[in-house]
Amino acid sequence: MSIQEERLDLLVEEFKKDSNEYSNVKTPRDIEGKRRLLRSLMNVRMPRGISDEVIRLQDEYLTERIKENGIVELNNIPVIRDGISIWQGDITRLKVDAIVNAANSQMLGCFVPMHSCIDNCIHTFAGVQLRAECNRKMNQLRERFGADYEQPTAVPMLTDAYNLPAKKVIHIVGPIVSYELTPNLEQDLADCYINTLNMCKDNNLRSVAFCCISTGVFRFPNERAAEIAVDTVTRWLSDTNYDIRVIFNVFKDEDLDIYRRIVRN
Repeated sequence: MSIQEERLDLLVEEFKKDSNEYSNVKTPRDIEGKRRLLRSLMNVRMPRGISDEVIRLQDEYLTERIKENGIVELNNIPVIRDGISIWQGDITRLKVDAIVNAANSQMLGCFVPMHSCIDNCIHTFAGVQLRAECNRKMNQLRERFGADYEQPTAVPMLTDAYNLPAKKVIHIVGPIVSYELTPNLEQDLADCYINTLNMCKDNNLRSVAFCCISTGVFRFPNERAAEIAVDTVTRWLSDTNYDIRVIFNVFKDEDLDIYRRIVRN
């Protein structure tokens, strides 16, 4: 058994012991089954304390997992024009100053086991420290604004990235299209990009990877979202002259085709 397999076995047992509801769940024998169980246990775990030894073990395990997935350096992503790039793949692989997380208004990550959303992926590979930091920040905001406070649309939150190759994560809540697309929703999406870039500038972050904010379950039409993203970023770069690499991170082939067409026009 490899050291990484030993880490996986120990982590599964530690996270099972940490969980009242799932402490007796049966552990699969195969490695992929154990990985899925560990991720699920991390996904459903509420932010609370955990021993330094478990954190150390988790960090060692995630560091190796991320290496296995393959870290993508900034200089391996070509510039298409004016400091703008397009890259298709898993955003958790990018070694940049900041990656953007499409968060929900609770700002604690996705609690659905093994969900494929970017929020789930980022929290999984960052480690449990990320949810804990988000929780601390939200508690501080609730002290100021009341117990019912939720993060407003287009207001970014900056955290460390922990085990991810990126230095920071910028969490932002995009607009939700409930019925039809409106000018206000389009402006909200533009504000997501503007406010995120302003946060990068304020914190001297020189490279940022944007996910496709508000598409998917938030139902913003993919093509219009891409048009707003590219137009807003292009205008911001021109207006500020701030030296920053902007990467539009896409996962689906459909979004890759859309962004390529828009950026190259």
